[in-house]
This record gives sequence, C-alpha cells and structure tokens, in this order.
Amino acid sequence: MHSAVLLIEFGSIILALGLLGRFAARFRLSPIPLYLLAGLAFGEGGLLPLGASEEFIATGAEIGVILLLLMLGLEYSAGDLVTNLKAHYPSGLVDCALNALPGAAAALLLGWGPVAAVVLAGVTWISSSGVIAKVLGDLGRVGNRETPVILSVLVLEDLAMAVYLPIVTALVAGAGLLAGSVTLAIALGAAGLVLFVAVRYGRLISRFVSSDDPEKLLLVVLGLTILVAGVAQQLQVSAAVGAFLVGIALSGEVAEGAHTLLSPLRDLFAAVFFVFFGLHTDPASIPPVLLPALALALVTAATKIATGYWAARRAGISTKGRWRTGGALVARGEFSIVIAGLAVTAGIEPSLGPLATAYVLILVVLGPLTARYTEPLASWWTRRSGAPRGDAPTVPETSVAEASVAD
Repeated sequence: MHSAVLLIEFGSIILALGLLGRFAARFRLSPIPLYLLAGLAFGEGGLLPLGASEEFIATGAEIGVILLLLMLGLEYSAGDLVTNLKAHYPSGLVDCALNALPGAAAALLLGWGPVAAVVLAGVTWISSSGVIAKVLGDLGRVGNRETPVILSVLVLEDLAMAVYLPIVTALVAGAGLLAGSVTLAIALGAAGLVLFVAVRYGRLISRFVSSDDPEKLLLVVLGLTILVAGVAQQLQVSAAVGAFLVGIALSGEVAEGAHTLLSPLRDLFAAVFFVFFGLHTDPASIPPVLLPALALALVTAATKIATGYWAARRAGISTKGRWRTGGALVARGEFSIVIAGLAVTAGIEPSLGPLATAYVLILVVLGPLTARYTEPLASWWTRRSGAPRGDAPTVPETSVAEASVAD
C-alpha cells in the first residue's frame, strides 16, 4: 500500500512539474519560481501535504544538486578556468564585495548571528547561470560583445563556490575553527589537484571515461560523479564541490557527450530539488519576511547592475553594453537555493529558508525584466536628465557574429 501511495504521489509531482515547465516555456519565463510554488503548495502548511514520497524526494533533491554542479563543471575546461581567473579576478572581487556584503549585513541586522550571515551572503552573491543563459538566448544576445564579460563573472562565481561551499558546510555543521580550517584545506587541495590533473592529464582521463555507446558513457560518468560526491561529503567537504570537480576533469567529446546525455536528468532532478526546498518551507512563514526579502532584492539588484557595469567598463565595452551586462546578472536562482538549503537542513535559522525562497522568487522574476529594460531605461534617463553619456564607446555596438560577417 505504501509503495502504491509513493508512486501516485511522485508521479503526480513529476506530471505537475512537466505541466508547469510547459506553461513557463510558453510565456518565456523561468520555471524555477513555479517549482518553488509547487513545493510550497505540497509541503508543510500547504494545500495538500505529502507524506509517503518525502524521503524519496529528498534523495532526488540531493542528486539534483550533484547534477547541477556536474553540468556546470562540464561547461568549462581547466584551461578556460585558469585563463578566466587570471584575466577577470578583479571583477570577481568587486562582485563578491558588492553583493555578498548586503546579505551578511541583512542577517546581522535581523539578529541571526554570524553563521546565518555567511549563508545569506552566499544567497545574495551568486547569480543564476541557468536563468541568465536562457535570457541571453531569448533576447538574441549570445553573440554580443558584452556576453563574454557576463560569462566571465559567472565562471568566477562558480569557481568561488568550490571554496565557499566547504566553508558553509563546516559552519552549519558546527565545526570549530580547527575542523573548519582542515575542511577548507582539504577542499582547496582537492580543487588544486583536480585542476592540475585536468590540465596535465585531461585527455587521458577523458579517454578512460570515453565510450561510443551512450549507455556506457552515461553510466560511467554518472557513477563516477555520485561516487566522488559521496567521498567528498564523507570528508565534510561538499558533495556539490566533488561533482563540480569531476565536470572540470572531463573535456572534449566526452564532456559534450556527457552534457547531452545528462541534460534531461539534470532538468528532472533539479526540478525535484526546487520542489523539495519548497516542501520544507511553510507558506505561512513567508509573509513576515516578505518586506526584508523585497528590500534585499532591490538593493542587490542594484549592486549586481553596478557589478556588471564596472566589469564591462573594465573590458572596454561601450556604455549601452555596460548597462546590458549589469541588467543580465540580476537573476538569482538554483545556487542561492542550494546554499540556503544547507542552512535549512542544519536548522540554523528558521526564517532563513522562507526569506531565501521569497528573495529568489522576486529576483528570478525581476531578472529577465532588468536584462531587457535596464539599458533602454538608462538611455531614456540620460536623455531626459541631459546628463553626459559617459565614456565614448571603445567597442562598436555590434555582436561578435556581425563582426565576423563584416570581416
């Protein structure tokens, strides 16, 4: 009987997620807020609480986080990461300072303590790579001059996650200074070792994993990723960091093949992850934190726009491209929820989960709007106020594709 109820509940959830995804795609929206709302509807205090399938969904949610980070690692080669780190690290430092500090300050002002401050700093710092990539595609800006700057900022945030997640994991677990330092040292050592091996022996690793049979490639990559993630978690580092490092170690045709095969699984389990987070958030707990979440969302939307503007100006992008860069970086999503989920699971602060949920819901809806309208609004305001237009464009306002055609 319990098995039948589990299948009915889980099947209903998957079907509902599919319908919500189709609805979001029809209106060119990110499905993330709809998945979170679905979790709120079926969780504690929701319209129809689930019971039998919650443990199964918890396991699926953990796999979702692992696949999110694995797919992220597959996007970059070790050489690309090293190059981006050398060329754009000042933008990463500005990004961290402008966007992590408001979250930390908000947590301290709310009286949540230093651990919650570190967690909320991460929630407000990391942009949503998935939402931003989709928005750039929808707006036809993939070939724009400013797009490499946007991607560089996102890559640096991804790299920072490899250091940040072990720190948060140690803090929420209540580890002392010595244990936390050991955990961080292990994480940094593992990341450095994987980057070295990937740069030096990446072809050998990819050749070992490679297979012409899609089934065997899928099983080897997925099994290796979950195994490494489990070992990393056993060492108190982070399962997500382990998965990210596996993705970096794979390159070439293996990475492309694995990306194609794993994308549907990533989408499925990531959706389950967002539902799981919503399940553990009581809808009644959101209204009390809605005002702080809105204020924090507005502040960090402005700081992300400032981050993008500064990074694009440093790269020699013209004024319009700078505004487009800033507007595109506003959306928060999957990684903000991953970070908040660590604190929720550990029971750090009861209000942190609801605030993070409301914060992400606001910015995942606001992000596509700022990407589309920040530059036109800035141009309109400049004309209206008669203010100087800023620096003269140093790069023509054409896309990379247009430039290649012109050549």
